[in-house]
Amino acid sequence: MSLRSRLTRRARLTVIGVTAGGVAAAVIAVVPSLVDGPTPAPVTVAADTAYGPEPEADGKLVTQPNELTTMATSALSPDTMINRARTWLTANNGKPVPYSMERVWKDGYRQDCSGYVSMALGLGKPGLNTVGLADSRSGVTKRLGSVSQLQKGDLLIDYRTDDGDFRHVVIFEKWADAAHSAYWAYEQRGTYGTTHRQLKYGLGNDNYDPFRPIKLAGGGGGQLPAPSVSWPVLKSGSQGADVRTAQHLLTLRGHTLDADGAFGTKTRAAVIAFQKSRSLAADGVIGPNTWSQLVKTVQHGSSGQAVKAAQAQLNVYGYGLKVDGAFGANTKAAVIAFQQKHRLQVDGVVGPQTWRTLLGSR
Repeated sequence: MSLRSRLTRRARLTVIGVTAGGVAAAVIAVVPSLVDGPTPAPVTVAADTAYGPEPEADGKLVTQPNELTTMATSALSPDTMINRARTWLTANNGKPVPYSMERVWKDGYRQDCSGYVSMALGLGKPGLNTVGLADSRSGVTKRLGSVSQLQKGDLLIDYRTDDGDFRHVVIFEKWADAAHSAYWAYEQRGTYGTTHRQLKYGLGNDNYDPFRPIKLAGGGGGQLPAPSVSWPVLKSGSQGADVRTAQHLLTLRGHTLDADGAFGTKTRAAVIAFQKSRSLAADGVIGPNTWSQLVKTVQHGSSGQAVKAAQAQLNVYGYGLKVDGAFGANTKAAVIAFQQKHRLQVDGVVGPQTWRTLLGSR
């Protein structure tokens, strides 16, 4: 984008800010680094934009300072936050909520990236801007030491970009692989609206920093003890370890598939056939009801596709198992370690609760 285009956009943002909500003046914030410089001052106008295939505007926010920092303080589980984020994927009559820097959705939150995150966290409406989410004085987030500490519900925020047209924030859900080379995230981005996809923001030489919402800790900056988890929802186009696990389990149930981690037409057809065989809604989507019928309890001495699925899922957490379908001593030790870490019943058996936690807690 040319300098002239950026200046034109910023001018337009300022005009929008001035006219919105009867506010007489707008201030574009100058944001110093939270790492090397002083804490940035509270922000009253966002001139951010979604960071996607095309630079798009991310939210004007003109409000009184006390409105920016007025928000619920009760604790929120990471799983509840992700479920809130997921609602915008289909809230627009089955379609994603469209992106807009000028509008608010039916729930009262702005339809840009920071408004979306504010909605997922249940913050004050219409939501903070990107810089406000990273500002320690807003009392919303705590900066993490490194991306290796990321857990479900954490945020990756680009709040320091010199050109405000490229500020952005995304919600971390889980790692996409054992090597942590990518992760699944929810974001609100230009052109596409609400999306759920694999990203690498913050894993390379860019301006994204990891933050933990304080609400996820009840104010303490860490995860809530023993949070409940939900089964992931998989459908056409989904990719990754969860899909590979589903493919192993579908093969176990008599539907021959390549465990390639890509939810294509063959996988969808197998899901529909399985759902029909269990008198489930045959929609081709693997949700909680389908998962609960699809998984199989495995333990020391078990073998086959279900064991391969469990081994592959454990490897996402870094256990380094050989995916051979044989539940031996190493697999049992990995299961026990996983159960201890996630405050499950420690019995070395991969039953329904361990399956759900393996699939839903990354």
